[in-house]
Amino acid sequence: MAPLIALVAGTGLARLVGLAGFSALDGWHPALRVGLALMFVMTGMVHFVGPRRRDLIAMVPPRLPRPELLVTVTGVLELAGAVGLLVPATARWAAAGLALLLLAMFPANVSAARRRLTLAGRPVTPLGVRTALQLVFLAATVAVAVGP
Repeated sequence: MAPLIALVAGTGLARLVGLAGFSALDGWHPALRVGLALMFVMTGMVHFVGPRRRDLIAMVPPRLPRPELLVTVTGVLELAGAVGLLVPATARWAAAGLALLLLAMFPANVSAARRRLTLAGRPVTPLGVRTALQLVFLAATVAVAVGP
């Protein structure tokens, strides 16, 4: 749920800054880029620190090789995508790449839910809720990729 909060709060705050006169954030599209960037920085950092990294490694479906490497690579891609979202010239490409990354990583969420794993000591998000969240995140990335 924290990524959704980051997306919504980041977008809302960026939009308020735009309304207050910061022209670079004057509109929902640039504000959404900021919200997404905040979300992906937050989720990307988890791939590298503390016990949550171990939980993410455990979420990788067992049939995939080198789960540690996969978690590291996806974390790097999330962080790079977040930076790319903040640069107007690369934002569309970054959003498209992040949309593809979300699709590629979704099977790990399905696997984790089916195996009833935990994340930070709590059960992973149930599959129905996780699917709905994934659709929201995917819609946001696509909106940036194809938007104005």
